[in-house]
Amino acid sequence: MSPAVSPRQLSFAEALTSYPSRNPAGTILYKVVQENLETFIQETESNPNSKGLPEYVKREFYEYLGCGCLARGFLRLQCTECRHESILPFSCKGRAFCPSCGGRRMSELAAFLVDEVIPHVPIRQVVLSFPFPVRLWISKSPKLQTQLLTITIRAYSHLLRKKAKAQGLTQKLQHAVVTVIQRFGGSINLNPHFHSLWVDGLYDVSQKDPVFVELPLPTDDEIRELVEIISNRIIRCLKRKGYRVDEFSGEQQENDEMFEEVQSASVQSIIALGERRGKKVRRLGMVEAGSFEGAVLEGPRCASHKGFSLHANLSCSAEERYKLEHMARYIARPPIAIDRLHLRPDGLITYRLRKRYRDGTELLLFSPMELMEKLAALVPRPRIHGTRYHGLFAPHSKSRSKIVLGDKKKETAPTDSPLDKVKSKSRMSWAKLMNRVFKVDVTLCRFCRGEIKVVAAIMERTAIEKILSHLGLPTEPPAICPARSPPQQVFDTF
Repeated sequence: MSPAVSPRQLSFAEALTSYPSRNPAGTILYKVVQENLETFIQETESNPNSKGLPEYVKREFYEYLGCGCLARGFLRLQCTECRHESILPFSCKGRAFCPSCGGRRMSELAAFLVDEVIPHVPIRQVVLSFPFPVRLWISKSPKLQTQLLTITIRAYSHLLRKKAKAQGLTQKLQHAVVTVIQRFGGSINLNPHFHSLWVDGLYDVSQKDPVFVELPLPTDDEIRELVEIISNRIIRCLKRKGYRVDEFSGEQQENDEMFEEVQSASVQSIIALGERRGKKVRRLGMVEAGSFEGAVLEGPRCASHKGFSLHANLSCSAEERYKLEHMARYIARPPIAIDRLHLRPDGLITYRLRKRYRDGTELLLFSPMELMEKLAALVPRPRIHGTRYHGLFAPHSKSRSKIVLGDKKKETAPTDSPLDKVKSKSRMSWAKLMNRVFKVDVTLCRFCRGEIKVVAAIMERTAIEKILSHLGLPTEPPAICPARSPPQQVFDTF
């Protein structure tokens, strides 16, 4: 005879089936980090003249291994009607390569821009990328990154004012733009570049309320001239600061610090550590003869000059809010797509490219240690903003409250409405994001459609072990594999 089980215990035992939680420990990316983290840290610290990895990079890796792990704590949820319970693990809030936290930041920022910031006007996406040496410099210097972004914003806004003047508009006009600074390229390489969402026109701020003035679309010749202006101005700025910009080449000088060498190799898509040190990342596909670097982009409203590339062909109308949110998600996306990672029987890892390269490359091939090296280079420095607002979107703009959607909601809201219903928030709740992205209302019980409330945050070790053991789940987080010994050299015997 089986022991009696109370309905409350039964409902809690069914928690795992009531919420289909993710399992990060079962992904290829998690297993690579789990099995090779300590070995990778040991290898970077093997050079006596190197300080190894910065602490913020190590912290990013260790926190990723705890993302979604129930043994590190969770929320306890309960339905107010039928008392069914479920548990929700904590996330690591990583800013580098965690797919789950990166996906949340992507959806969160896109929803915030569409709902609270960008008004109902035409929007154009403008992308600026840099030559290899400049990518390394701006990845190491946030101040230089800001200065180059300012040069880009001024050049494009000057183009808009020039077009307005050609239309006979002489009043005081102001631009509005939001920029997301991406640190990665499509091949998991360090490639800082600017993704800007420009209001496709200007605002007349000479009146009490800014009035939007739509301008003609930029032409191919204007974009070609603009990228030349931007590149020349950036080169002059770099020369004034003492950077060597006489010749932009793909080869970088050796660095004294190991992490700088890892970043430099990631910029060039080469390997910095191990047996394949200094060699190119392996590619699979129909590779044609020729150089892999210096490809000139071709297409409408797309031009390149001296290694700088400017693309401004993607846009959406004032009514295409779904397309705008899709554009915002694209510029804020995480660097790695888990479903494009595959583990081969020989232990090597392939990463399928989103678009095939011009030379026919379809897949990139990494060893686990090579992939760890590329992940480390993507970790941003702490307290560095990745989203910038300029023009009327800037926080200190006097006219910002008159065009930004979030502030307009406050002005038009009834006086008796609760403040939290109209307050602009850059951070959405997990439940709202799930409903917005996947059309799943996680605030309602799957059995009785009752309301689900948070009962407690379980963070004490004894409580975690008691609840997880009752559910038959592991009470300890997955163990990190210890560092492996370096391969021994084989000497000839005489």
